[in-house]
Formats: sequence, structure tokens, C-alpha cells
Amino acid sequence: MQVARIIFAPVFRVLRPMRRQRLLKIGLVIVTAHIIMAIVCGPTGDPNDPYGISRFIPPYNPEKSYPEIPRLAPPSAAHWMGTDHLRRDVFSRVISGGWAPIVVAFSSIAISLTVGSILGWISGFAGGLLDRVLSLTMDAIYSFPSMILAIALVAVMQPGLVPMIMAIAVVYIPTYFRVTRAEVLQIREQTFVEAARSVGASWWRILARHIAPNTVNAIMAVSSFNIADAILTEAAMSFLGYGLPPPAPDWGFDIQNGQRFLQSGYWWLITFPGFMILMLSLGFGLIGEGISDLVNPKRRRKKLV
Repeated sequence: MQVARIIFAPVFRVLRPMRRQRLLKIGLVIVTAHIIMAIVCGPTGDPNDPYGISRFIPPYNPEKSYPEIPRLAPPSAAHWMGTDHLRRDVFSRVISGGWAPIVVAFSSIAISLTVGSILGWISGFAGGLLDRVLSLTMDAIYSFPSMILAIALVAVMQPGLVPMIMAIAVVYIPTYFRVTRAEVLQIREQTFVEAARSVGASWWRILARHIAPNTVNAIMAVSSFNIADAILTEAAMSFLGYGLPPPAPDWGFDIQNGQRFLQSGYWWLITFPGFMILMLSLGFGLIGEGISDLVNPKRRRKKLV
């Protein structure tokens, strides 16, 4: 029993403050449900059965048309989210199309977080000409609207999953650079950093042991909001035709296909993919709010008053 307490003590210290974070718990439930859906219903890698149609989820192959499926049928017991103009089951496409936004969002933010944080640590700690050059470069990238810049970058490359990841990653590097650099500029003037310098610690040891760990809270608080924004950016690029090649299921692409039928009363073609995008973005937004409350004592005190 004592060994178990020692092993799981760090976990309990992390989970204990989360008990009062309702927004964080709701966000985690939403995001976890979407991730499980993406794993269970996403591509299996088998060319003969890419979406696991031998399993009970999804009920139909989302890329295939079925002659027995009625065209543009409304939601019913047989087809929970209706069918589209190509005789495909909308429910199968919706639950199978969640893997692309999740993969793009997590991968792009992981790249931008890593690159932006490293550049921010070096720039803020080194100062001088290097800091000036990096700051001007990041400000130049940041001055462009993120959506337009991401679309422009992916348009230069061939549309697909990897180009979307790289384009979104480039867009968010300045965000992490600026957050990290601002934290470093404050921390490097603290007494414990000066004490490390006085005992002859190298710049690398000071940066890695004393400065970088104290910037993690601010970086993690920003990442959840950026993931939510990255999901919306991915949906916009897919809507414009820069996402996965058809007929692969993708929420943004399905909205683009369904919007031309909206005036004819076929509302379900865009409603359900749009709802999934909204819920996934909301989940990450709630996680971001919860993390901000956890890492910012001032916000917690204000809520208790």
C-alpha cells in the first residue's frame, strides 16, 4: 500500500485540483469521446477494408455509394443522419471523418509548440541581434491573418494531410514564440537565475534547468486554444478543397458538398458535420479554460470570491 501511494502520488497531485474544474472535465469528456470515435471509426490501413466495415461501426463504407440507399433521404431509423446526393450514409461519413481534424490539429500544434518554444527560449535568453532578427521574423509571420496564410501555404504545396499539418504549424509558431519569449524575459531577471550565473552555471544549464521549466504552464495554457483554432482552420481548408482528396470523409469537405443543397431543404448534409466541428472545438476550448484556471492562481482566487 505504501509503495502504491508513492508511485501514484504525482498522479493524485495532478488530479486533485481538477475536481473543482467543471469546464475542464466537460472538455475532457468531449475530446476523449471524439478521439475514441476517431480511433474506432478511422481508417484501418487494410486496402480491402479501410474503414472497418466488417465491424458494427461504421455501418457503411463512407467512401462508397450503395444502390439500395435512397438519394438525399432525411434522417430516419435506417439512416440516423440521412443520406447524401451520392447515396452515401451521412452517419458513416461523420463518424469516420473525425480522424483527419484530430490528426492535423495535434500534429501541427505539436510541431509549432516545439519549434516556437525553442526559438522563444533562445531568443529571450540570448537577446541582442539574434533576438531582434527572430522577433522581426515572427512579427512578419504573425501580421498575416492566420487563415489566409495557412490557405496560401497549402495552396503552394499539393493538397493533402501532410501539407495541411505543415501549413498550420507554420501559422502558430509565432504564437508560441511570443508567449515563451515574454515569459523568459521575466524569468531571466529573477534572483535564482542570477544565483545560478554567480556559481558559474553554463547558459545551457540555466536555460534548461531554471528558465524553460517555468514557462511550461503558459505554453500549455495556450496550446488547447490553438488546437481548437487549428480544427477550424483545417475545416476551412477542407471546405475550400485543400484537404483530403475525395471521396475520403472529411467534415469540412462534406459541408462544402452539402451547402449547395441547403436551399432545397436538405439541411442534414451540413448540420451534422458542422455540429461535430463545433463540439470538438468547444471541447478543446473548455480544456483551455480549465488549464488556465489551474495554472493561474489569480483567476482561481477571483472565482472563489
